[in-house]
Amino acid sequence: MNANPIYLDGEHLTLDDVVAVARRARPSALADTARPRIDACRAWVDDLLARGAPTVYGINTGFGVFANVPIRADQSARLMRNLILSHSAGVGDPLPEEIVRATMAIRANTLAKGFSGVRAIVIETLLEMLNRGVHPIIPAKGSVGASGDLAPLSHLVLVMSRDAQDREEESGEAFYKGERMSGKRAMERAGIPRVELRAKEGLALNNGATVSAALAALAIADAENLARHADIALALSAEAIRARASPFDERVQRAAGHAGQIETARHVRALIDGSRLIDSSPKVQDAYSFRCAPQVIGAARDAIAYARKIVGEEINAATDNPLIFLDIAEENKARSGGNFHGESVAFVTNLLAMAVAEIGSIAERRVFRLTSAHLSDGLPMMLVEGGGTNSGLMMAQVTAAALASDNKTLAHPDSVDSIPTSADQEDHVSMSANAARHAREIVWNTTRILAIELIAAAQGIDLRLKNLGRGVEMLGRGTRTVHARIRRQIPFLAHDRVLTGDIERAVELIQNGELKLESPS
Repeated sequence: MNANPIYLDGEHLTLDDVVAVARRARPSALADTARPRIDACRAWVDDLLARGAPTVYGINTGFGVFANVPIRADQSARLMRNLILSHSAGVGDPLPEEIVRATMAIRANTLAKGFSGVRAIVIETLLEMLNRGVHPIIPAKGSVGASGDLAPLSHLVLVMSRDAQDREEESGEAFYKGERMSGKRAMERAGIPRVELRAKEGLALNNGATVSAALAALAIADAENLARHADIALALSAEAIRARASPFDERVQRAAGHAGQIETARHVRALIDGSRLIDSSPKVQDAYSFRCAPQVIGAARDAIAYARKIVGEEINAATDNPLIFLDIAEENKARSGGNFHGESVAFVTNLLAMAVAEIGSIAERRVFRLTSAHLSDGLPMMLVEGGGTNSGLMMAQVTAAALASDNKTLAHPDSVDSIPTSADQEDHVSMSANAARHAREIVWNTTRILAIELIAAAQGIDLRLKNLGRGVEMLGRGTRTVHARIRRQIPFLAHDRVLTGDIERAVELIQNGELKLESPS
């Protein structure tokens, strides 16, 4: 683990930083350069409260449909506490620890921009929780991604905040050192004082599509890895089926000009370089699942790259409401807006979902061809010798088909499914949290479809080489290495066995990056 902290200043957080914090426990700290902005913005809020003017939403008014209800300065702390209590209405299983950690890092970075009016201690408390391993239990469902992810973020804030009574039953829950306990107990055991929220701070903490962005950031990182492994699975399958090399020709890709397509074809060419199986069949051309794979996987690469760009902007955005701009000359330096609306995240996670679903869809078609004797250029039915007594990879292909079909349902665009909330004050919502959750589930499904393709392709190669009486020297330089790495973990299927373990071992190879070559070019 890299012990050097990531310094959060609201401007320079990257998706790779988020992954490092979420999955490798990279420490985080508030950048010194951010403190003057944070302190100056908070001073303006304190001055407003002391003067009682001007009227600013969420500071001296209620929220949402209660925006016109005035709130006295001595009610500010109660207003913040009630906001967090009332909005902790999420349901469902807890979000995974890595999503919670990503959420905390992104929220801290958002507040570090210095437009939210919080004290530095609020941000520092979030970061202490991250660094010491206090992980609030956040129910996965309950956000429409409009005034941000209000319910999920409120469950996070329950753990870090308190009121004068400090009731344990109102402190939420958290995991600390693998044990589930109340938020109050977790913070005490970690030695982190909980914060009594002041005016604006509760709203600044729970107002923004941050859970959506956290889900999206990790899904994008996984999708990028999947695209690379889709190329690898394609190259192996091409060897097994003795595919034509021409669809991967550099000139074909240049004629289209799409960056993702060019990269996929380049990667496949490097993997199959030196192969004596490729182009060894008399067939003129291959089915679309092989011939058009650079176009499909490449288009997915381009979509994933766009998603990275947009989510990279979102994790450095000020997303609460109102925002405070000290350079405004007039007395009221706060401006109400809609940066909490998760439409950008919803759009790109819908696109991400469709892109990854298509990676899975075309991979499943290749598995189908490999396991079908009349389509596989002479490989045995279901990729097993002694078919009939043995069923081979019959059900592995069925599992891939089930996952591909599941993806089609999950890829429905949540972003077009607005439903009014909060007495029609929030009359158009983004559903970004749903979109991001579904994209993440599609990534999970597609990882297993590719795992099944890797198993089928390795099996097809072994059967092909056995039939030819030749060895792995027939394979390309890259595919030969990949095949060997698969075989170290997953043996040849000589007769039927339980396949679930094989599939999950192939999943681990994908997730750990063990099949990627040091220099695919």
